[in-house]
Amino acid sequence: MVPIPAVRVDSGIGLQTALHKRFYSIVRVVGLTEGLRGSNTYAYNMPLEKLAAAFFLQMAIILFLCRVAGWIGRRFGQPQVVCEMVAGVLLGPSLLGWLAPGIQSQLFPSESLRVLYVGAQLGVGIYMFLVGAEFRVDLFQGRLRSAASVSIAGMVVPFILGAMLTPWLMKMPGLFSPKATQWEATLFLGAAIAITAFPMLARIIYERGLSGTPLGTLALAAGAIDDAAAWCVLAVVLASFGKGAHLAYWAVGGGITYALFMLFIGRRLLAPLGRSVEKAGTLTPTHLAILLTLFALAAWAMDAIGIHAVFGGFLLGAALPRGTLTRELQRQVEPFAVVFLLPMFFTFSGLRTRLDTVNSWEMLGVALVVLAASILGKGVACWAAARINGEDQPTALAVGTLMNSRGLMELIILNIGLQNGFIESGLFSIMVLMAIVTTLMTSPVFEWVYGRKARMEGRLGATR
Repeated sequence: MVPIPAVRVDSGIGLQTALHKRFYSIVRVVGLTEGLRGSNTYAYNMPLEKLAAAFFLQMAIILFLCRVAGWIGRRFGQPQVVCEMVAGVLLGPSLLGWLAPGIQSQLFPSESLRVLYVGAQLGVGIYMFLVGAEFRVDLFQGRLRSAASVSIAGMVVPFILGAMLTPWLMKMPGLFSPKATQWEATLFLGAAIAITAFPMLARIIYERGLSGTPLGTLALAAGAIDDAAAWCVLAVVLASFGKGAHLAYWAVGGGITYALFMLFIGRRLLAPLGRSVEKAGTLTPTHLAILLTLFALAAWAMDAIGIHAVFGGFLLGAALPRGTLTRELQRQVEPFAVVFLLPMFFTFSGLRTRLDTVNSWEMLGVALVVLAASILGKGVACWAAARINGEDQPTALAVGTLMNSRGLMELIILNIGLQNGFIESGLFSIMVLMAIVTTLMTSPVFEWVYGRKARMEGRLGATR
């Protein structure tokens, strides 16, 4: 998860029991806190009413700038989601903080980012819950072989490239921690290259009219598998780096257990809720409260074991009974989630991203090599896997293009690596630059290799 501003603690809250200590160590490592160093109650300098006032002003600025950026970006073939990511970078230290640091710090004081962070997690979690509710399980079952092959290729090739690049990168100062071993660095770099921006991929698929199509389902399924595997690898890296082996056990074992439970048991347990909604003919407030309660529990469970909350919501949505329940859920919740909540997620990391640290020819050369390796390891590898499994050339090119998008999931992993002292600011900035470039290129390349022709032939809906 994206780290949030540090807090001070004193001796009020105990954390004395072994269970509390274990849970505390998990949430600290996965990024729920960035401090908690010594004491035990939260203390804020900013009064609560000022936090609320700051949040409302921030949301007004974020919503306005995201809409303006979206209006401009669509003229260049960029979807709204990419424009929201760029808007966050513009509001952060890379531009506004550079041009007017006093104004930037007044608009976004560090303590207020805690509130924005919670809203960001709520927004992306609910959105991925809705994406799961629209996920076509029947199409996924028909494309299981292709999805598995694409996801395997999108994991294996990046780790091979990571193993090739790591010895060179570890000789350069400012990239990896001196305490990191070559094996740990290889795993981290491989996971960072292999990650697909699952929430951003879902939003691009939605905006390009791919929701519910075989191509959209294939890309979503492969992206979900890749990202879940990358999070498990990250847990192994942190465990070997001295954060405790229990992190890897919780992440890998808990993630597999949750996925199997939702796929084979959760669907049956949710069936009565679907029948109740069908009988009522609509999604009543009680039904909606039950669904949102289940979503909150699913997101909490994934966060607690060290896998991002979006997977909890997505798998829960995929297990929901199809029909009136999912249609009404989309109708009632989606507009507010997409327009108001989701921009918080796509601007939050931009507020904490600096692009001015890639400031030498040597660093620029490393950035270009990493960018090339990332495109080769993800886009080209996934294209080749899709072709080998019988997909036609346009579809395979579209799959490779969509899988090459990284965006905010990349930033989340990088923030965790930086927070835990595994990588240093130089590699962080290089990988952030790679994430932005690969995300910006996704929509134009997709339209070039697949989108325009598919729309002309009536195989793809209009962009939203």
